[in-house]
Amino acid sequence: MSDAPLRILLIEDSQDIVRNICDYFDQARFQLDFAYDGLSGLHLASTGHYDVIILDILLPAIDGVSLCKRLRADGDIRTPIIMLTARHTVDDRVTGLAAGADDYLVKPFSLKELEARILALFRRSQYNSSEQHLTIDDLHYDLGTLEVTRSGQKLTLTPVALKLLKALMSRSPHVVTRVELEHAVWGDSPPESDALRAHMHSLRGIIDKPFPKPLIVTVHGIGYRIAVE
Repeated sequence: MSDAPLRILLIEDSQDIVRNICDYFDQARFQLDFAYDGLSGLHLASTGHYDVIILDILLPAIDGVSLCKRLRADGDIRTPIIMLTARHTVDDRVTGLAAGADDYLVKPFSLKELEARILALFRRSQYNSSEQHLTIDDLHYDLGTLEVTRSGQKLTLTPVALKLLKALMSRSPHVVTRVELEHAVWGDSPPESDALRAHMHSLRGIIDKPFPKPLIVTVHGIGYRIAVE
């Protein structure tokens, strides 16, 4: 990581949580901006440049899930997003990840763990892509610009989804195992076991659901592949 501090946007309506995070993070390494409601958070996220966004789900004005969707779709913002929430079921996680979040942290949480996740997301978002294109049928991925299109329609993917798509497309039509996909995204420190499934569910919703011909295939008990059936 460079000597410049990471710019973090925290969108959270609990002043106690904001105060605790502000007190914990070293100001030499992190520069924090705050918003206490979804509307203010949308404005800051859309007009400023941040390395990571920390987003609560239950917010005044605009809830976190709706805000995340707007940032990904309308604003075309690919900044890594960590969602904070008191909800902890698999369905809640899938909803957050499907909206465009990259990670999910359940309250109450450890500030040390939050810092570790911020740093991990930042590192993963900084990977270098060479100038090349991947194409499967009408799906195109420009690794230089990180632009993904299908049938000429531009698709907005999170950094995690982009890594999964790259791993699948670069190996097509072969199967990519769950272990290989987890390593492509998280390296040697994969998260809890259902995280990959949630991210693949989100990726399918963007790549396949709006189109008549699905490309992502589940190979049960092994992994996934992307190919024209």
